[in-house]
Amino acid sequence: MKIFITGASGMVGKNLTEHQEISKHQLLTPSHRELDLCDYQAVNNFITNNSPDLIIHCAGIVGGIQANIKNPTKFLVQNLDMGRNVVMAAKENGIKQLINLGSSCMYPRGIETAISEQMVLKGELEPTNEGYAIAKVAVAKLCEYISKEDPSNQYKTLIPCNLYGKYDKFDPDHSHMIPAVIRKIHLAKQNGDKQVTIWGDGKARREFMYVEDLANFIGFAIGKLEQLPPLLNVGLGKDYTINEYYQAIAEVIGYSGEFVHDLEAPVGMKRKMVDTTKLSQFGWQHTYTLKEGLKKTYQYFLG
Repeated sequence: MKIFITGASGMVGKNLTEHQEISKHQLLTPSHRELDLCDYQAVNNFITNNSPDLIIHCAGIVGGIQANIKNPTKFLVQNLDMGRNVVMAAKENGIKQLINLGSSCMYPRGIETAISEQMVLKGELEPTNEGYAIAKVAVAKLCEYISKEDPSNQYKTLIPCNLYGKYDKFDPDHSHMIPAVIRKIHLAKQNGDKQVTIWGDGKARREFMYVEDLANFIGFAIGKLEQLPPLLNVGLGKDYTINEYYQAIAEVIGYSGEFVHDLEAPVGMKRKMVDTTKLSQFGWQHTYTLKEGLKKTYQYFLG
């Protein structure tokens, strides 16, 4: 197949292009310089000229809590523009298969149990990343509407849990929790610091999947889009506390200092874990354990 992957220079995109199954296909991976996804005419022309069989929309403006709080307009507008342009240009050009990547931040805040796909738009979003979440919800619903209006259009949205791994961002201004903590603890060990600060009380729970598992799922799902539901969680169905992540990362790095808590710092949602019932019914489960994923990510960080 000819597959157009947006955001091919990002963490998910790079892992897709290197994946054993996906790399067998002819891949179209234009850079931002070659194709501005915020320019509808440019996106439309690219799809018209290349006629891909499948589009995988991975591109996005992403970041951790700090970046989302600081730039909500950017996270809303640019993610909405990119998603809308890619999906509508695909529809206009008669592209029948599209995989859109959503995010578990699409779900309402304050849900203490595993979150099923039907919970989208069933409650208030987490304020610390609301702009990003609204954009992701809008693009997912657009895919759903297009497929409802014409069932020959297989436009499906995957909702991964939090991701980490090879090609992650470790810059503290733009990184998510795991790469930020890897960098923090690595520097603490390097500098001989006896303490590392954890934001909040560390009891909030998070579900992080090693990014190669998402690439594995997409490789598994290509050619089976008709069997996928409109929205599908892709995750572990298991979560850990922030304190447990810090401990696991410290073990991988070999840091033996102590942790202290900054109770004034923002922590986001108390818990966010996806329900993987439909994923299991589709016949797939993740491969990497937390320790395995952290070791590979730390090796990548060290270069």
